[in-house]
Amino acid sequence: MTTSNTEIRELPPTILSFVKDLPNICSLVGLACTILSIYFSILGIFYAAMIGMIWAVAFDWADGLIARRMQGRTGNERIFGGQLDVLIDIVSYGVAPAVLLLSFGNFDPIFLAGAFLMLAASAIRLSYFSTFGLSDELKYTGLALDNNNILLVFIFLLESILSQGIFSVVLYISGVGLAILNVSQIKTPKLSGNPRNVYFLAIYTLAMSAVYGWKLL
Repeated sequence: MTTSNTEIRELPPTILSFVKDLPNICSLVGLACTILSIYFSILGIFYAAMIGMIWAVAFDWADGLIARRMQGRTGNERIFGGQLDVLIDIVSYGVAPAVLLLSFGNFDPIFLAGAFLMLAASAIRLSYFSTFGLSDELKYTGLALDNNNILLVFIFLLESILSQGIFSVVLYISGVGLAILNVSQIKTPKLSGNPRNVYFLAIYTLAMSAVYGWKLL
């Protein structure tokens, strides 16, 4: 008599089961901030867009800090969280700045080239590090994408000082310059991994939110 052995395979978790993971919730809140940023950029309410862009960075950094301090997360939760971060990053640091540039340029076709370069650099950078990972835990090769939003929010303060024509050129050059730095071979410090830098970002986020909130009044 022969006995047939049947393999009992564990069913994969449901898609929405990962939503209850706190770092993933934080990531999704950051994505909501990004969507608001894109929405306000299209409407031409750029000060509100700046607030959304910097809060997207704040929640991005916070989810990493929470994930590193949480205990008991499964391997699947860590892998899923990493994939979710990458997909949200392309929207937050690629799509949102590109839409900002296009909208401030009144969707003139000449701004398409700059927007494409910004988005392409983001996609190339994320694909590269998804393939090869980090070679150094303390430094990045090229400028990390989250710096794009941090710097653009600061650069946009010049918008109230310069004429629209001049600032559109400044914004264009800044966006393309950041794209070049994103895919460059220069070494830059990894800011998001340091808890102290998270607190500095929190102060910066609140300060920029207050400045742009006041400008909206």
